[in-house]
Amino acid sequence: MDPLAWLYARQGQVKPGLERIQALLARLGNPQEAYPVVLIGGTNGKGTTARALAAILEETGLRVGLYTSPHLVDFRERVAIQGNPIGQEALLSLLEEIRPLAEDLGASFFEVATALALLHFAQEGVEFAVLEVGLGGRFDATNAAEPHLCVVTNIGHDHLEILGPTLRDVAREKAGIFRRGVPALTAARGEGLQELRERARALGTPLWILGEAFSLSGVEAFGEGLAFRLGLKGEERGFHTRLLGPHQAENLALAAVAGRLLGADWEAVERGLLRVENPGRLERLPWPGGKELFLDGAHNPEGAWALREAFRFHGLLPAAFVLGFSREKDHRAMAEALGGLGPVVLTRYASPRSQDPKALLSLFPGALLEEEPLKALEKAFALEDRVVVAGSLYLVGEVKRALLGLPPEERWQ
Repeated sequence: MDPLAWLYARQGQVKPGLERIQALLARLGNPQEAYPVVLIGGTNGKGTTARALAAILEETGLRVGLYTSPHLVDFRERVAIQGNPIGQEALLSLLEEIRPLAEDLGASFFEVATALALLHFAQEGVEFAVLEVGLGGRFDATNAAEPHLCVVTNIGHDHLEILGPTLRDVAREKAGIFRRGVPALTAARGEGLQELRERARALGTPLWILGEAFSLSGVEAFGEGLAFRLGLKGEERGFHTRLLGPHQAENLALAAVAGRLLGADWEAVERGLLRVENPGRLERLPWPGGKELFLDGAHNPEGAWALREAFRFHGLLPAAFVLGFSREKDHRAMAEALGGLGPVVLTRYASPRSQDPKALLSLFPGALLEEEPLKALEKAFALEDRVVVAGSLYLVGEVKRALLGLPPEERWQ
């Protein structure tokens, strides 16, 4: 079997515990010990924070590995060094090396992907690795690495069937990446923050909290992006970014403070934030006839409300929405956030995990149905000159693949 097909066949397995990934890494020579690591967890904004921090560290002259998930178009996106995805030959070679060990240990898709990234980073001599936590934190495969710094972006309503049922339960799992004496940062609020505080206090983890140890102010739309001011240790600095959405200011503030704690000067922080990109998160693409397509992976209630706020904040309404969700998500809460912004076309992505769009009609009165995402786009552009694809990163990835002329992937992870 083709190595990538073998890996994809391992999708859908969620096996709590670090025993398999620890054993797999040990058999590979513990590559994660070859460089310092930052773990970035949380409910929303992990990918943005991870990409921004990697850009900041690169601006200091470091060779940086970045591990993110899920990918949108190509698995190779998940494993990058200096912004360049792993080469196809290196990917297949590493999979062949890891495969017999993974089969012997019963390692999951995400455990294999994580081990592959950590091994690639070691072989390529990275000087720092930024790892986006996958699911939760305590039992996530990335937590097999010992971090020099931890970030929990926020605590929200996602994966409650695994991490919940309450926000405090979710926060407890996210705090599983904390280590005694290792600094951690967060922009969490409410009961999620309360749980993180208690876990940090019990562990002896120095916790830097947005609104206490550092501050964010002056968030405003600026050209094709965002401007904000960050206060830290009596200093206040202004920054610009090309990313859209006022919610991104919190993620970028976390990345900026993390960069400073890791030794980056303010100029490196400024350059990193100015150039950071995050595909599939309020990503703007031109469309024929002077129209615009936006791709956003909002897949939980907090993400959907952030998308709603961003479109109002940047004056991007009216717009039509192409929406598709995974089966296990809170569809009613998503509909509350995204309803009433404009006409809706309901669709699906190519996986049994995708919700049947017909089952969503009662939540979006008057919505159109179209099973094929590209045809759904055509219907939406017939209604408005600006169209937003949202509801799932898998749907966003399928649309991007289709626009490139690539067939859909059956996605679970």
